[in-house]
Amino acid sequence: MGLRFSFVVAGVALGAVSASAQGPDPRELDNAVRHAVTRAYQGRDTRQEQTDRFSGKYRIGRDGRVSIQNISGDITVTAGSGDEVSVEAIKRARRDRGQLDQVRVEVDSAAGRVDIRTSYPRFNDVNVSVDYTVTVPTGVSVELHSVSGSVKVSGVRGVVRAETVSGAVTATDTPKLELAKSVSGDVSFSGVSTDTDVSIGSVSGNVRGRSIKAHGLEFNSVSGDVVISDVTCDRLGAKSVSGAIEYSGSIAKSGRYDMNSHSGSIRLALTNPPGFEVTAATFSGSIRSDFPLTIGGDSDRRGGRRGISGRSIRATFGDGSAALTLRTFSGNIIIEKR
Repeated sequence: MGLRFSFVVAGVALGAVSASAQGPDPRELDNAVRHAVTRAYQGRDTRQEQTDRFSGKYRIGRDGRVSIQNISGDITVTAGSGDEVSVEAIKRARRDRGQLDQVRVEVDSAAGRVDIRTSYPRFNDVNVSVDYTVTVPTGVSVELHSVSGSVKVSGVRGVVRAETVSGAVTATDTPKLELAKSVSGDVSFSGVSTDTDVSIGSVSGNVRGRSIKAHGLEFNSVSGDVVISDVTCDRLGAKSVSGAIEYSGSIAKSGRYDMNSHSGSIRLALTNPPGFEVTAATFSGSIRSDFPLTIGGDSDRRGGRRGISGRSIRATFGDGSAALTLRTFSGNIIIEKR
């Protein structure tokens, strides 16, 4: 079963990475993805690990663009001072050392950009992974892709986009984060402050964020919870097939907040909301509000902690300016004061 799942992920990897305009050469992926599958079993290999190191520095300026394309291995990007990109890469193999020479770290440096990629031989069976540690100027934009490996980025003030197929994605103190996604792994982020939209997702993993200010937020998880705190946004769309959704923060006048979970509870902890209109429905669960609601034209003060009768409501609080749409098939819906 584990091997079958690995090949399913590999198939997704082919689609996800080859769809990217700047992704790895599709002709290299057959061999590279086979290695990504076998990497999970390396712990059983008792042969001594072979390593080779690559390093380089490339001038880019303070507001350029850096991209990294990797097949197997972790990517760690940290903001630093100066106007250079510092690249440290470690190639690892558990077979003969000659395999290390068949996998190349390629860097294309031009005015205002640095593109880094891992190149595998097209036809040989090579079992090599490459871990990147990269330091960039604070103001650059970064775009990071890996097939099998975790992606971490911190302190970057330019636009950040980070994706992996198998591994976690972590973005810390990245105010202009635009996208963070994983097929199999958790996604976590913090320190976002942007007037544009942010898209976060995981197929198999939890999504967790804190200290977020954005115009629009989109969250998607198939199997995992979505938990976000200290949030300010004008528009929210959050979906989970199997997992809870938790939102803690403020809502804006005329804001739109849509949360949908098939199997999981929905909880909102709101800070001094001016008012909202809520449409809520649950097939197997209860609905509760700490805010006094007007339901069906009659003031209903029974909400509180005693709950609201029925599994579907449409009601208002305060000026009713924001719109909350909350739906779950199996779970409770809770609106509480923060």
